[in-house]
Amino acid sequence: MKFGIDIGHNCPPDSGAEGIKSENKLTMEVGNKVIAKLENLGHTVIACKPNSARTVNQSLGSRCEKANSNRVDIFVSIHFNAFNGQANGTEVFAISDAGKKIAQKVLDEIVKLGFFNRGVKSGSHLYVLRRTNMPGILIECCFIDSAKDIQLYDGETMANAIVAGLTGKVANTSVNPVPNAPVNTVIDEEQNKDKSIFRLQKALNRLKITDKNNRTLVEDNSMGQATSSATEKFQRIVGVLPTGIAGNTTWDAINQILAKRVVQGTHTSGVIIRYLQYRVGADPDGIYGPQTQAAIKKFQQQNGLTADGIIGAITWQKLVG
Repeated sequence: MKFGIDIGHNCPPDSGAEGIKSENKLTMEVGNKVIAKLENLGHTVIACKPNSARTVNQSLGSRCEKANSNRVDIFVSIHFNAFNGQANGTEVFAISDAGKKIAQKVLDEIVKLGFFNRGVKSGSHLYVLRRTNMPGILIECCFIDSAKDIQLYDGETMANAIVAGLTGKVANTSVNPVPNAPVNTVIDEEQNKDKSIFRLQKALNRLKITDKNNRTLVEDNSMGQATSSATEKFQRIVGVLPTGIAGNTTWDAINQILAKRVVQGTHTSGVIIRYLQYRVGADPDGIYGPQTQAAIKKFQQQNGLTADGIIGAITWQKLVG
């Protein structure tokens, strides 16, 4: 497979956003790791970032020309978002049906790292997707002005997630601690799934979801009966099909809750409210009504908080840490 990897910006006057971190630095970090990992897996990679440009449009045009002239199979542009310091999460843009399928796979892998799922979105307004001839995606890895996202961010795991979404495999280019062992090893998709089991156990413990025997999960990377029963329990609580297997819908629900968005009055419903109702002992109908409000206020009183019925940062801290 031949990939065109576009490290976003880094070509003045085409420069990235600034926040807690610099977009230029993070796109360069993740992009170079993605290129190395794809090459380690035996793929051909065309680096599409130009060395210089007089204008932003010339910079963007050069990226497209490199991808088109080299006839890459898939074009990937790597970026980071910035908005208002409150928005967070990952979104991936695409135009064609083939591009949207690739975008969904990449998004699914990044969401497993704990980032809020902002979805696959239309990229019809984006220059580099409109002007390239092959299926393409533009990844907004996370928000560089979000403290929540920056705390989650790690260049190595982000690159691994992108490559896993593109290929189903990850080339591990980190230093190998085993003497005389090869530095570059291939990790197959099953091993990646094992890591997600550990993340699942950790998330369920944080959400105070116990197994069928009301015990906290052992975080052992093993999808045994305890983890399966706790997963099914969580699914029933939030109104997801109770399969005992954590698919994309379950991970979306987990990440919605762990995003810890402010809940006030009728502005929130569904998954988050169902989880809150479970925690405060209200009927789980997914609607913020008078009974739910009263139960939340009681929970706040019992925990020495202001009993205003609003789930803000301090109440979330009591609920999930």
